[in-house]
Amino acid sequence: MSQPDTELAVLFADVSGSTRLYEKLGNAHALVAVGRCLDLVRAVCEGRSGRVVKTIGDEAMTVFRSVDDTAEAAAEVQAKLAELAPVGGTRLAMRIGFHFGPAIEAEGDVFGDCVNVAARMVGLAKAGQVITSSETVAALSPWLRSRFRELDSLTVKGKAQDVRICELLWQESADELTALSTRPKSQPAKMWLRLGEREIELTESQDALTLGRDLQCDVVIGDKMASRMHARIERRRDKFVLVDQSSNGTYVTVDGEKEILVRREELVLRGRGQICFGHAAQVGTTSEMLTFSCIPGL
Repeated sequence: MSQPDTELAVLFADVSGSTRLYEKLGNAHALVAVGRCLDLVRAVCEGRSGRVVKTIGDEAMTVFRSVDDTAEAAAEVQAKLAELAPVGGTRLAMRIGFHFGPAIEAEGDVFGDCVNVAARMVGLAKAGQVITSSETVAALSPWLRSRFRELDSLTVKGKAQDVRICELLWQESADELTALSTRPKSQPAKMWLRLGEREIELTESQDALTLGRDLQCDVVIGDKMASRMHARIERRRDKFVLVDQSSNGTYVTVDGEKEILVRREELVLRGRGQICFGHAAQVGTTSEMLTFSCIPGL
């Protein structure tokens, strides 16, 4: 029987620069330093009615019933870490990310979209930062919402809409904060693709499009020079990026410019142009040439 979803806040705390710690301090001393950070996370979270679900290496995953408790625990962890003396000349720091939403608790673990987004948030955080989503901020008490500032909007895998990310201003002194300029709100980008008689429109509702000889690809390329999983086109906010993962490379020509070879690299697509798979444009036939037209976000 499937478990019902519950509104939970999931927090990840990751020791920043742990690889350098091990290189500088040696395994034994670095392990103690990392353990000290994780013990601090456990003590603070449990003191605010949270539960440590698990620790993996230098990262702890915790869960809370209250989103307010989560934000306060995150701030307390960062504040207490900032007070610790350096270890071997290195100051200990953590990256923290959390998200509030539906999740499933089963056999002591937590699963679901909430966990995935929280993991993405900690991946975006820098040392000493606490990052969450605007959706989570909206669920906080008013006095806590005032302690957050919006940073940017990012494309998150599996999400149809871009996620607005926010930073918790846990420091007491405003002098320690970096001022952010007002960011213009971008409009969704669009892209039109054409292969033979087939036309495809990419919008903000689709994160990526796969291209290759494999029949499972979104766009099947019949050219024998193409790899089975040749490339993909990803939407990243208001841009579309070609990601090559082939053996022979992808050849891109933007109208009016020279042809570019992209091999195991990424290229932001712009304007209008053509894409050939595994060979230059003049070598193959035009039947397997993909044409594109981009309208960037404004």
